This record gives sequence, C-alpha cells and structure tokens, in this order.
Amino acid sequence: MSDPITIFTERGDLAHLALLLWASSASALAWFALRELAASIRRFDDFVRELARFNDTFGGHSGEK
Repeated sequence: MSDPITIFTERGDLAHLALLLWASSASALAWFALRELAASIRRFDDFVRELARFNDTFGGHSGEK
C-alpha cells in the first residue's frame, strides 16, 4: 500500500489520493447501510408473517362470546 502512496506524493497527486480514499469510504458506508436496510426489511417481513400466523391460529377473535 505504501508504493501507491509514494507514487502519488512524488507526482503531487495527493488530492487525487484523498479523493480516492473519500470515494472508497463513502462507497463502503453506502454498502453497509444498504445491507443493514435489507436485513431490517427481512426482520420486519418475518414479524408480519408471524403475526399473520398468530392471527390464523387464534382466529383473530377479539374476546367476544
């Protein structure tokens, strides 16, 4: 990893290196956020499915006789 840094600093492209690091960290953050969003959607879908199964099991009665 030090070779690319040395090449960038010798050529004066430190701004390009900073931009590359920023873009890669922003992409990693977006990937992480989308992964967590997908996981939360799966958990919510599981919850709704279990709730529907519960209602099917107990008939959805509200306690009336």
